Amino acid sequence: MDRRYFLKSSGITLAGFGLMAAAPDFLHQFANAQVRKETFGKKKVLVTIFQRGAVDGLNMVVPYADSEYYNLRRTIAIKKPNETDGAVNLDGFFGLHPSLKPLEKFWQSKQLAVIHSTGSPDNTRSHFDAQDYMESATPGVKSTRDGWLNRVLQTKTDENASPFRAVSMTSVLPRSLYGRAPSVSMTNLADFAIKAGVYTKSVQGGFEGIWQENVKDNLSETGAETFQAVNFLKQANPAQYKPENGAVYPNTQLGNSLRQIAQLIKAGVGLEVAFAESNNWDTHFNEGGARGQMANLLRDFGASIAAFATDLGKRMDDVVLLTMSEFGRTAKENGTRGTDHGHGNAMFVLGNSVKGGKVYGDWKGLKNDQLNEGRDLAVTTDFRDVFAEVSYKHAGKKDLEKLFPNYEANTSGF
Repeated sequence: MDRRYFLKSSGITLAGFGLMAAAPDFLHQFANAQVRKETFGKKKVLVTIFQRGAVDGLNMVVPYADSEYYNLRRTIAIKKPNETDGAVNLDGFFGLHPSLKPLEKFWQSKQLAVIHSTGSPDNTRSHFDAQDYMESATPGVKSTRDGWLNRVLQTKTDENASPFRAVSMTSVLPRSLYGRAPSVSMTNLADFAIKAGVYTKSVQGGFEGIWQENVKDNLSETGAETFQAVNFLKQANPAQYKPENGAVYPNTQLGNSLRQIAQLIKAGVGLEVAFAESNNWDTHFNEGGARGQMANLLRDFGASIAAFATDLGKRMDDVVLLTMSEFGRTAKENGTRGTDHGHGNAMFVLGNSVKGGKVYGDWKGLKNDQLNEGRDLAVTTDFRDVFAEVSYKHAGKKDLEKLFPNYEANTSGF
């Protein structure tokens, strides 16, 4: 059986199907909660959120002490802290958009760090290219076949690896998870509406039909165990899931994705990498300031992340959440009270092991001669340094050259 074969059904879709044919005993063990705990142990989990469309980092993390900010943004600027609809003060220079108020407590407890003026050394303003470069972590190189998260997984091989080692809460496998390491893409845990990713084949008719048609094949030995593994996840139905510590997730795509990722972490299924996304950040028109289009997006973004960290509580000792977007937006608002495709941006890192309560990065400023091409926030931290930091210090991946080919990463930050 081709290792890149997927099973497409109402049950589950797995990359690297050869694992199932080779390890029937493991899948049988997987259905047993105690054996799962002994086999997988305590896993470090990296959760990534991609803000697709290029979020306006200057209104997400506001440089309110830079006077040029207000000169460049006459109608969409966020007011200073302590003013009506003002920014949430961070350090006397930067503040969070008021819609991100739920994240303030994590900043104060030093669980949340911000990296500003981060981005790609490639100057493309194409959403497609920039997302591809960020997810492959090879800026300017389109020939890279695997994604950076998959390379993180490839650095460690385990014959007893969980089939749920890498999970994306999306309808198709994201570019970040392309590669040899098995991964799962699903829309939700309740019905396992899971799709095959690029570079895979799909099977019409589902797993059960294949099992029945191949009773003499090795697949028949794993069929029952596979259904046991799937049924375990079904028993943890999201409809019955009760978040802890008073956490309330928004009933949105991102909120539901993070709620189910929290569920998988608590269930002990061997999760190591999780992916979620938030869309519609391309705010060319009527972006709004403290209220409006972007404010609504940030309200969901902040509330979803806050609920996730609150729900997991002490479990955040072993979890790091990282946010990213393909590029930033222009420093100056445009003629339609929005912002166009830019360059430098801001990223968040959240976890109990993070050296938070600080805005990292070299801030050049917003004056014309300080901007990239006279229009965008300059990039002073390569996004690969941020990826490398979480890969090295949290996920324990030491060979960064394999993760980020032809790049010498800096891991001296948060």
